Amino acid sequence: MTAPTEAVLDAFGLSEPAVLLPGGQGETWRSEGIVLKRAELESSWRAEVLDGLPESSEFRVARPVRTRDGEWIAFGWEASWLLPGATDTGRQDDVLTAGAAFHAAVADLPRPGFIDERDDPWSDGDRVAWEERSIDGSPAYQEVVAPLVAARRPVELVAQVVHGDLPGNVMFADGLPPAIIDWPVYWRPPAWAAAVAVVDALCWYGAKPDLAERWSHLPEWGQMLVRALIYRIATDELAQGAQVWTPAHRAAYAPVIELAVPSAR
Repeated sequence: MTAPTEAVLDAFGLSEPAVLLPGGQGETWRSEGIVLKRAELESSWRAEVLDGLPESSEFRVARPVRTRDGEWIAFGWEASWLLPGATDTGRQDDVLTAGAAFHAAVADLPRPGFIDERDDPWSDGDRVAWEERSIDGSPAYQEVVAPLVAARRPVELVAQVVHGDLPGNVMFADGLPPAIIDWPVYWRPPAWAAAVAVVDALCWYGAKPDLAERWSHLPEWGQMLVRALIYRIATDELAQGAQVWTPAHRAAYAPVIELAVPSAR
């Protein structure tokens, strides 16, 4: 947990020492009304998009902050305005509704080149889900993922830039639209992004199975659930290896796999 240096703060015109914020994997800091975090491969692209996005009555975004020199990144850090609100993983229908509005707003953006350059467990797990790469994985991984792989079949849906991790990255504040933050950019159908949010809610946030039913109007819904599960399961394997497959971890996935596989037929 290395705080942004004085040089970073000065680059963004800040004078107050940075304070660590809760969440953000211990890497998100605040100085005055500005949030700072380590820049990523897509940071400059994302900042340009969010800076130019029109205001919406359906969602908010954290507008990026330029440096004194007009750049989006300084010494490996990026900045955005702090938004009022707090995440609520129990409001999954609201999360999904806000995500749908956001995806509609960015639907016409071209495919960014950094998608092909990323090399991390999440990007590779996504590629595994869409049959763009394969992994052998541990025997436990192979056992967990087998029914999903067997249920997967080709689909024809239009891809676009989407938010790949909605549930814990939508904030709510009274009297304001939901705020979408911490955008991990993927190039997939919007229905897949919704399916990832539903799968996460069912596995980890106590959602009931009828959440999946309420969003089953989305195209190729069963196949999107299958791919969302393969994505998360493959990412777990790539990030943590065989030790991740404890009885409790497998039990979190099991009922969701049982729900998804029949719907994919």
